[in-house]
Amino acid sequence: MLQLTHIRSKKEDVIKGLGKKRFPDAEATISQVIELDDKRRALQSDLDSLLNELNQISRSIGSLLKEGKKEEAELAKKTTRELKEKSKILSDSMAEAQGQLEELLYTIPNIPHEDVPEGVKPEDNLTLFEWGDVPVLGDGALPHWDLIQKYDIIDFKLGNKITGAGFPVYKGKGAKLQRALVSFFLEEAEKAGYMEIQPPVLINAESGRATGQLPDKEGQMYQLTDEEYYLIPTAEVPITNIYRDSIISSDDLPIKNVGFTTCFRREAGSWGAHVRGLNRLHQFDKVEIVEIHTSDESYKALDKMCDYVKGLLIKLELPFRMIRLCGGDLGFTSAMTYDMEVFSAGQQKWLEVSSVSNFETYQANRLKLRYKDDNGKNVLLHTLNGSALALPRIVAAILENNQTEDGIRIPGVLQKYTGFQVIK
Repeated sequence: MLQLTHIRSKKEDVIKGLGKKRFPDAEATISQVIELDDKRRALQSDLDSLLNELNQISRSIGSLLKEGKKEEAELAKKTTRELKEKSKILSDSMAEAQGQLEELLYTIPNIPHEDVPEGVKPEDNLTLFEWGDVPVLGDGALPHWDLIQKYDIIDFKLGNKITGAGFPVYKGKGAKLQRALVSFFLEEAEKAGYMEIQPPVLINAESGRATGQLPDKEGQMYQLTDEEYYLIPTAEVPITNIYRDSIISSDDLPIKNVGFTTCFRREAGSWGAHVRGLNRLHQFDKVEIVEIHTSDESYKALDKMCDYVKGLLIKLELPFRMIRLCGGDLGFTSAMTYDMEVFSAGQQKWLEVSSVSNFETYQANRLKLRYKDDNGKNVLLHTLNGSALALPRIVAAILENNQTEDGIRIPGVLQKYTGFQVIK
């Protein structure tokens, strides 16, 4: 959530930033925010004055009674009753204005960093780095949805029988490949200084609001019908909420956590070739890294997180590229996002496998996540996260890029976890 002080002091910059993110009616919305804040401030001022008057009169009643001024004391009591009624009306009006202001602020996305390029389409994103040679497959090469059927390692029909579309069943060496990737990602994260967290996969509404999934992505999350619990879309949500309502000691910074969870998303997109197989699922596994930093360190940390994810892809021998998302392609809560895309040889296309983002103070303001600076002042921290990595498209690329006449070759770095070198 954007800070009111920033909106008021940098109104034109905020409107310009929201325009880069293609937020509709930015100027009208920001003007409404300021009007509601002005109203809330005015009501607060009136209430403070009234309560001050009420306290003074209340204190005088005892003195009037001691002096035998009974009629004046009764009149003062009557005045206090009237002032209490007025104060309740003012307090209710102020709470209503505060509630309207907060609800409006929740609908406003984060402001893009100044280095985020203009644009609205994937073509407007900026490619910054590429690694590896794109595999050239021979005749008869298959996309992964045909490979998994050929080698009987993932079963979509069975998943559809048990649950529905977008819930695959991993079998045999397919299941072992999944487990190998999770083990590899977690061990690499531990080497890089991340503390492993195993969080719940259900969150309450307050957690969803704190990290920005609510109200923005309410329709994309599965919700329990009898309780206000949601299945997580990413481990970012429960892990970041560990630090909600916290004042972190500067000695404990930076915070670096990693978590493996199953993730759930209702909106799996329109069905077609671009979302076939593992390209987009309702249930999938992901290892997520979360970091918390001071404002002067967060963008250095973002670069290091990107380097870390790039290192994972290099070890997996997957050709990839890193792109900086344009304003119109940025997520609701993000100030800056880098996507990592691997090349899928069987489909002849790039597949996003990781997003690494800096949210600056946007989530921290909702979370009330702060630290004490050298002057003893509570200051909002910056939150960051990244996929390290999401499994389905990694599996798809491994299967497609490593298919041979003799089977599917397993990247060397995974073989100690799988226990086999080839899927035959």
